[in-house]
Amino acid sequence: MWAWYREVMEGTSLEWFHRVCLQRCSMQLRLLEGTAYSSCRKARTELMSEAIDPKSSLAALFADRARRARARRGMTQVQSGRELHTAGSRVNQIERMTGSKPTLPLARAMDQTYDTDELFEDLWYHVDREQYPDYVQAFMSYEAKAVDIREFTGFVIPGLLQTRAYARAVLHAAQLPHAKHNVEALLAARMSRQKLILRPNGTKWEVVLDEAVIMREVGGPQVMRAQLARILRAAERPNITVQVLPFNAGEHYAMGASLTLHTLANGNRVAYIEGSRRGQIYDDPAQVRHCTEVYDDLRAKALPPIMSLDMIRSVLEGIYRDPRLP
Repeated sequence: MWAWYREVMEGTSLEWFHRVCLQRCSMQLRLLEGTAYSSCRKARTELMSEAIDPKSSLAALFADRARRARARRGMTQVQSGRELHTAGSRVNQIERMTGSKPTLPLARAMDQTYDTDELFEDLWYHVDREQYPDYVQAFMSYEAKAVDIREFTGFVIPGLLQTRAYARAVLHAAQLPHAKHNVEALLAARMSRQKLILRPNGTKWEVVLDEAVIMREVGGPQVMRAQLARILRAAERPNITVQVLPFNAGEHYAMGASLTLHTLANGNRVAYIEGSRRGQIYDDPAQVRHCTEVYDDLRAKALPPIMSLDMIRSVLEGIYRDPRLP
């Protein structure tokens, strides 16, 4: 390492010597800054990963063992991603259960990279059979712990307020033919979640429904009549606020998606954005602030609660009016 120094001492100019020293000092400083940043980021990720209880589900067990195996190899998530031929952010998702489930080829690659025999391949077969994807399990975990839930939906009535018949129709439509047998199990789980807002002193819940949600017929006219009537009854509860975003509100940032904000007891907030086939948890403060701004904008554009309930009542008594009534 002193070869360059000996070269200087043997006759290289002093000016060149000063320039090289400055360059080397600058390079070392950048390396130190990068190392400090990486260490902070690694510490934050490790802390969040350690919060996962490996006994809570097979997916949590997979995530915990993935983090431990990587740590034993002394690899960062970025280094692990390179070895697994994926992104470091994908490794982060697996270890924090915030993305889609790992694939079988990825599980096999993890066994090879981490030298874990067939541990992850064996776990994968059980994880794949679990009822919900990792990001849905994380979503429901935050939902159960939330003291305040704010939600915008552009597709269907939120699961927390669906009638059994409406939920069954939605689940049937969402399941692939070979998975229809899962509907009743998913339905039971969805109904059990509703106690969060419907019990005495239930969780505070604010929801903004796109007008398309109350106009779209799901399950037939009779199912829609019961569903809209349930919304009106639920809105009488002190912890539930319902608003409708009318068509004439125009374009908005959340078109094509649904957005949920969970505020936890410690004041932290977590965002969840869902499309037609998958969702994503966001806990980064900057991303959560952006999602909060989007929700606040949607709520401001929506009809006030009283006018919103009038619209729902109008749709119920007009489009979905019971033909047996005079």
